[in-house]
Amino acid sequence: MSTFALTIWIVTLIVVVVVIVPLAVSLLSRALTAARNIEGYLNDMLEAGVKIAGHTEAVPALDDTYATAGAMIPVAEAIDEKTGVVAGILSKRAEAS
Repeated sequence: MSTFALTIWIVTLIVVVVVIVPLAVSLLSRALTAARNIEGYLNDMLEAGVKIAGHTEAVPALDDTYATAGAMIPVAEAIDEKTGVVAGILSKRAEAS
């Protein structure tokens, strides 16, 4: 190998060691910091999602409530009709007294 080639080889190695390696380490450090921040944000999102799921777990039970309320309408109408009859009878008795 000639002296010129050896000089170019040494200069290239020095540039790699002095510039490229520290730059790569710096960029990788920034990427690792960003990844850790993202992981923290994901943990916060998971915690919030679990709380939301806990607060909304009763929503499917509303279907049962609606079905039960629908089934109660005829019963409520019958009760209203019968109490109206009873109220009429009592008012007639009150007028007769």
